[in-house]
Amino acid sequence: MDAGGDATESKEHFVLVHGAGHGACRVDPCSVRSFDEYTAPLVGLLSALPDGEKGVPDLSELGDVYDLAFGLGMDHPPTSVALQPEFQRMILSQQSPREDSALASILLRPWPAALSAARFGRGGGDSSTIDQVLRVYITTAKDCMVKPEQQEAMIRRWPPSKVVAMDTDHSPFFSAPERLFQLIVKLL
Repeated sequence: MDAGGDATESKEHFVLVHGAGHGACRVDPCSVRSFDEYTAPLVGLLSALPDGEKGVPDLSELGDVYDLAFGLGMDHPPTSVALQPEFQRMILSQQSPREDSALASILLRPWPAALSAARFGRGGGDSSTIDQVLRVYITTAKDCMVKPEQQEAMIRRWPPSKVVAMDTDHSPFFSAPERLFQLIVKLL
């Protein structure tokens, strides 16, 4: 045995999933053609977790406040979407400190347009694997990106293991990081 401890001891995994734009997975948004393709790395990671391990996703995201890219040409549907800079604070982080909003705007990236057609639930694919992962949905009451009624619809379509509420904007990791941290720790 090495200094790292018993090789059979369980390792903890924590995966916080935020939706498009601020997501940690950096892909060329114009190359993604389906929701399954976009989520394949996440689904692969979650399905590889040992029994009893859990994920805590924040399933959120998707006029004229958006910039659309047509990677396949103007005669095809848009391939990626980006929130125009002048609307980012108003829609994503109106309760957050201005400095955090400014940093977030630098990090914000376009996301695949295929996400707007995503359907959560048991339609197609191997749903038995993904349904074994405990999911928590964190609602955000003052969200201008995904309105509360849209959040409720997502919850109804693919019921999580638990729903917790925050009285924040779309970006609680900026507007209420301590409260978000407390919720995540409590859920572990």
